[in-house]
Amino acid sequence: MTKTTGDGQGKRSEIAGVPTRVIAIGAIVVLAVWFLLANLDKVKIQFWVFTVSCPLWIALLATLLAGGALGWLLKGRRSK
Repeated sequence: MTKTTGDGQGKRSEIAGVPTRVIAIGAIVVLAVWFLLANLDKVKIQFWVFTVSCPLWIALLATLLAGGALGWLLKGRRSK
């Protein structure tokens, strides 16, 4: 059952005492790991000047980390 609590600054939802944000992040991490493990083939990645050969999961993980870093850097630019 979803429970909504107010802390004076807004409402936060919880499921069994766990914030829904934590549950969502956990679900995304599980899906990302599952996706990475399903893509173990070796691929060639061509940049402008050179070509790299590596397992696809490494390329996907690098992309995931770059996107996470970009999101973390840009979150401070939101208007408060």
